[in-house]
Amino acid sequence: MFQNRPEILSLFLKASVFLYAFLFFTATGWCNLDISVQKHKNSGLTEEEIRKLVSYDHLIRYFSNFAYFVPRHKVHPDFIRALIVAESGVNPKAVSSKKALGLGQILLSTGQQAGKELFQSKIEFKYASKSRLKNLTRTDLFDPAINILLTCYLISKYNYKFKGKLDLVISAWNAGENTPSLSYGRHAPYQETENLIGKVNGYYTYLLKNKVFP
Repeated sequence: MFQNRPEILSLFLKASVFLYAFLFFTATGWCNLDISVQKHKNSGLTEEEIRKLVSYDHLIRYFSNFAYFVPRHKVHPDFIRALIVAESGVNPKAVSSKKALGLGQILLSTGQQAGKELFQSKIEFKYASKSRLKNLTRTDLFDPAINILLTCYLISKYNYKFKGKLDLVISAWNAGENTPSLSYGRHAPYQETENLIGKVNGYYTYLLKNKVFP
């Protein structure tokens, strides 16, 4: 999910698209992740989903272009697009049953912590005021610019922490970065998490193969 200008880091890209070894985790207590991946492997985007993504494309391209943790290593914008489609169907007002909010479906507590980290950083942004990042409110997470910035930042953080492994990155995103299984290199053993991994992988692969956003 990282990219390195001028070339995308092929290691992360190939690992993300094909989900290599983690498809075969069958330990007791883990659902069959390969079932979810196979279920969504041929996923495509509807014209409506693409149209909605286009309206936020300037924000996705802008905020994914920052190297938040590793110099020159940036989150791939197609991964952010795939995550947004999988999480909210590109609905900036989406609210989940667990009170995750906006395009990327971010919990307020997670967003507030990320906002404070960004406020303390030396990075300056267009579209998102640092004063708002310092004390984010629930309403702020419905702002596409704020939500996409936080999504790019958090995915970059999890990419860095979990070495770009898609199953672990999405587990951290969905179940929390301190989920015990992650310390053992295994995805979170929850059906919801596995389903999201499958969806994001399917959409990400589709976007990369079809160059929907060149």
